[in-house]
Amino acid sequence: MEPSEIKRLIEAGIPGCEAIVTGDGSHFDATVISAAFDGLSMVKEQQMVYATLGERITSGAIHALSIKAYTPQEWETQRKLKVSF
Repeated sequence: MEPSEIKRLIEAGIPGCEAIVTGDGSHFDATVISAAFDGLSMVKEQQMVYATLGERITSGAIHALSIKAYTPQEWETQRKLKVSF
């Protein structure tokens, strides 16, 4: 699978979210920003993202997926804390 396809699936499955996906064909990293994560535990956030990919996870099309989920406020704080060199 391509990162762009995973991005499309996540964004279709969680309306209003923004997904940033990188990877090499079977191992992927996804950063997902959504107001829908507000008040959810990290486990619930990840379950929500995994649910958008369904059979692609169970079939092995996506072998590994690392997820970082943020609310828009958390994402803004995260971006401010990152230091560019």
